[in-house]
Amino acid sequence: MDTFQVIILALIQGLTEFLPISSSAHLILPAQLLGWEDQGLSFDVAVNTGSLFAVVIYFRHELWTMFNAWIASIFRGQQSEDSKLAWWIILATLPAVFFGFLAKDFIATHLRNAEVIAVTTVVFGLLLWWADKMSRRDLTVYQTGWRKALLIGFAQALALIPGTSRSGATMTAALMLGLSRDAAARFSFLMSVPVSLGAAILVGKDLVKSELPIDYQALILGTLISFVAAYACIHYFLKIISRMGMTPFVIYRLALGAVLCGFIFF
Repeated sequence: MDTFQVIILALIQGLTEFLPISSSAHLILPAQLLGWEDQGLSFDVAVNTGSLFAVVIYFRHELWTMFNAWIASIFRGQQSEDSKLAWWIILATLPAVFFGFLAKDFIATHLRNAEVIAVTTVVFGLLLWWADKMSRRDLTVYQTGWRKALLIGFAQALALIPGTSRSGATMTAALMLGLSRDAAARFSFLMSVPVSLGAAILVGKDLVKSELPIDYQALILGTLISFVAAYACIHYFLKIISRMGMTPFVIYRLALGAVLCGFIFF
């Protein structure tokens, strides 16, 4: 990849990872539509690591409080709102781990194409619109409960299909279950930490075993750009959703789906 491609792909990852519009779809599309070579495993690991750093640093206080409360719940039997939230996040992670292990090869072989992305972009965009308009949206993140957390976790597993959007699917499920927009977004962002960390470890292990040459300059640049873009995205997304809701992202998904259909059929 040249420097221009590195910058564009890193910006795409950072800006779309936490928006309900599917980062995986946007990373696949340049190769599908512009004829760019696949960016490769090492670059995917780098830009995902940049996004992971962004969410960890942005929510560092919440994560540290949850971690301490979680440890206290294990070793001292002290239950609190934060310890329960930590357990719910862990529970919500399990479906994605299970189905990701089983379906990883099938998804990579059969579902990483523009046709699938076009369908999932539109269908899950409409679901997001329905959830945002029809749900009651009055529960805080501490009112999630283990049942709702598990259902949101299954939505995250469904987002293994390219174009679905991990954040989009989890926010849609959270809204349907009555969480407020802010609570749905925060729960989705916190859920991304164990999933992204696990994916980085697994893919990084494959990368270490790989004999392909590695462009470390591209990886460092991609990581830094993805980090800055993702951090800014989280900050501004949380500010605007309480006022604007999910409608702008729904409109974007429908427009993207229409463009993709145009490329596919014409």
